[in-house]
Amino acid sequence: MKTKRILALLLAAVLIFTMAACTAKNEPAPEPAEEPAGGPVAAEEIVITDMIGREVAVTPGSYKNVVCIGAGALRMYSYVGDVSLLCGVEDIDNTALEERPKMFDSVARPYMLAYGDTFTDLPSCGVGGPNAQAAEAEKILACGPDIVISEYEDVEKEDALQEQLGVPVVTLKAGPMGVFDEGFAGSMRMLGKIFGSEEKAEALVGFVESEKAEIAKRTADIADGDKPSVYICGLGNWGTTNHLMTAQNYVSFNVANVKNVVNDLENNGIQPIEEEKFAALGEDMDIIIMDAAAVKNIKPLYAEDPGMFDACKAWNEGEVYLEMAYNAYYTNYEIALLNTWFIAKTVYPDLFEDIDMAAKTDEVTQVFLGKNLADAIAAMPSSFGGYQKIDTETFFQ
Repeated sequence: MKTKRILALLLAAVLIFTMAACTAKNEPAPEPAEEPAGGPVAAEEIVITDMIGREVAVTPGSYKNVVCIGAGALRMYSYVGDVSLLCGVEDIDNTALEERPKMFDSVARPYMLAYGDTFTDLPSCGVGGPNAQAAEAEKILACGPDIVISEYEDVEKEDALQEQLGVPVVTLKAGPMGVFDEGFAGSMRMLGKIFGSEEKAEALVGFVESEKAEIAKRTADIADGDKPSVYICGLGNWGTTNHLMTAQNYVSFNVANVKNVVNDLENNGIQPIEEEKFAALGEDMDIIIMDAAAVKNIKPLYAEDPGMFDACKAWNEGEVYLEMAYNAYYTNYEIALLNTWFIAKTVYPDLFEDIDMAAKTDEVTQVFLGKNLADAIAAMPSSFGGYQKIDTETFFQ
């Protein structure tokens, strides 16, 4: 009897299992789970207009191998792009090489201070530098890029290079107002679109705009009669500069509402004035701002003629100040912004007494490059210790 009950239970279990299997076989397969909102989307090709008016087909967010060529291209890419995607670098930016252009090695170039170690591991995509103003297609091809970011601002040559390489060649451009130029903002936004870094690009552009607005706001109500007359000198122009190299339309002066002692030149850009004109303006110079790029050239001149500044009121009264070199293989855009803060603080100290230049430098380089670089900038040989008031008795000794 007990055995029959056990057999009946086993038979019932088999019947239940068989029915369940048949039912499952006849049911439709479950629907696949829907792709969550914000999930991966295939990259689509678009056509952009680069900064010199060329239409270039690009596929945003798809690039894995990047090469930057020409003065300033790698710097601007470093502000917005991912340096780990670089597959080649110009020799001028690779300090591990013995044979390379070295004319800017003593000058603070913040992108080099931030990412120089990354650049030393990359193959050459060309020599680079002011004496090698042509793209080297064979070296670029050897790096295997899938996009090239360029600062060679010639439409025909860029089109020819793109055809030769078979990958997009996108050209950047800043403009005469440097970091405050619409061209700089446009270049940042274009890079943001190409590399999927729109948020980072907009944050950088917005930061520059807010910094400019803050400086201008603090100085907006100063009457012309209360403004000191200021002379800017030592501005780099292809590496050639000294105390006679100046500009009458200096953008940092314009932003900070500074009165420029030079105002009757034929051109607005960086240019030299005559020794006679420099001496004639001397009595009107309340303050001299000297770019650090000029020190190496002024020092031997001063050794030959220690009286070269005797006609300058600012020199005789010790009102000479050192800004950081902002032209070194094109514009150091974060330095240009910092120089504007320093000039404003120098000319209008009461309005900017809350600004500490070391802290401001770290703030600015953190936004541009993601690193605090004040100490590294000041430590470069051609920074001479950083932003400062020059001791006219000893500085050039």
